[in-house]
Amino acid sequence: MSVLIVGSTALDSIKTAAAENPRLLGGSASHAAVAASFFSPVKLVGVVGEDFPRRYLQLYKRHSIDLEGLQILPGKTFHWSGEYEANMNNRRTLVTELGVFETFTPTLPKPHQATPFVLLANIAPALQLHVLNQMERPQFVAADTMDLWLNIALADLLKLLKRLDAFVLNDSEAHVLTKEDNLLAALRTIHRLGPKYVIIKQGSHGSILSGPRGLFLCPAYPLHKVVDPTGAGDSFVGAMMGWLAAAKGPIDDHIRLAMVHGSVVASFCCEGFGLQRTTKINRKHIEQRVAELKELCRF
Repeated sequence: MSVLIVGSTALDSIKTAAAENPRLLGGSASHAAVAASFFSPVKLVGVVGEDFPRRYLQLYKRHSIDLEGLQILPGKTFHWSGEYEANMNNRRTLVTELGVFETFTPTLPKPHQATPFVLLANIAPALQLHVLNQMERPQFVAADTMDLWLNIALADLLKLLKRLDAFVLNDSEAHVLTKEDNLLAALRTIHRLGPKYVIIKQGSHGSILSGPRGLFLCPAYPLHKVVDPTGAGDSFVGAMMGWLAAAKGPIDDHIRLAMVHGSVVASFCCEGFGLQRTTKINRKHIEQRVAELKELCRF
């Protein structure tokens, strides 16, 4: 089955203590779509400007990503610039230029409306709801978010949560949403808001799932060196959704292994700037790390 992914498509300028790379392919939808494409067909919905490099369109196509829903409008592509501290955990935004993304309204082509798996990557909750209103009874809907929407669009986010199968957020966002310091208490509170599955990301400490079959602690694949963590969270949830769409049977039977594959794809993302590393791997590389992670966790 295919995955519909809606989110930001951007040009990212990333600076670390070691290097600086301008105008890389980025955005939540880009990272998630490439990650999902290793496992399932992907339909990308987003918007870019006339300045969007043709080589990035070709990169999408090399991953067999359907671009019928990608709007190319007069103006400039969303551009984000950020700088990471030496520890790679803290970053600060230098420039945010919304460009054509400022007025983006996702309009789904008719064939996209029947896609069974839907990932609402990190965009405004009102836009995520707008996408859901165009869908025809999707089988599984997951959404990601960020602290900005918790602060300025909480009412829309709460409406969205009632319509989700799975909700993905990081530990600091879980605290802001629930006012709970304990992650288990936060998970219970979020379930009461609607989602059947809740996944809290914890960066290099992995992630935790709460669902009908209880809790699951998903480890992060250990890396000797992190080059750029931008997009790792989007890669995690994108790969997870791609794996679920390819699996047969109930979600409960596959979501844990789907998260492990998401963790592994995210590890590749962290080893290069932007999508440079992720776009150079294949399923064999992924399955090798999944096997290694399995051995590391077995006791």
